[in-house]
Amino acid sequence: MKFTYYGHSCFGLTAGGKNLLFDPFITGNGLAKKIDVNKIPADYILISHGHGDHMGDAVSIAKRTNATVICIYEIALWFGAQGHKNYHPMNIGGARQFDFGKVKMTSAIHSSVLPDGTYAGNPAGFIIEADSKTIYYAGDTALTMDMKLVGDYFKVDCAIMPIGDNFTMGVDDAIIASDFVKCNKVIGVHYNTFPPIEIDLEKAKTQFKSKGKQLLLPPIGEQVEL
Repeated sequence: MKFTYYGHSCFGLTAGGKNLLFDPFITGNGLAKKIDVNKIPADYILISHGHGDHMGDAVSIAKRTNATVICIYEIALWFGAQGHKNYHPMNIGGARQFDFGKVKMTSAIHSSVLPDGTYAGNPAGFIIEADSKTIYYAGDTALTMDMKLVGDYFKVDCAIMPIGDNFTMGVDDAIIASDFVKCNKVIGVHYNTFPPIEIDLEKAKTQFKSKGKQLLLPPIGEQVEL
């Protein structure tokens, strides 16, 4: 399984021979100027919540690729209203087997509204089981006790967590969250895109290392083997 970072909280996973794209926000991200949004592959698009910095390019990519959009029920209906009918609605706690692997939707503590003001249901995270790996994407969230359930019922190989603070968990809480999910390999997302979430990257890595953990911060456009 491979992870490709497209900036902010947007990333791709190759799983089960398919291309999974999460929270596509490239065009509006000044740090991702070198990424050609028209070349990003997607068989599935997974949306954690409705904020513009997580789905700014979602409709255009979905229509170009005819990807199946996996998201909370209310966002699925919104995609239909935008003219993209290829979606699979889910809700918190539900799981579904797809041709690439299994997806379970987890709780996240955040807010969620679509760019046009439409109600977007609850924010979420995802657990992906594919290619003999288990990946936990927390989505935009605060530290929550629900994360302990992830660690109790899954053997997480890699956790993808927000670390930018202000709008989500920061580094300190992400370290605790990694304890909760019992995973010492973390990929950080949702940092440095805007001034309120700018952080000291070397300090963040050192903080994780001091706890016996690895924080991966791949440059935008680079790929990591999971």
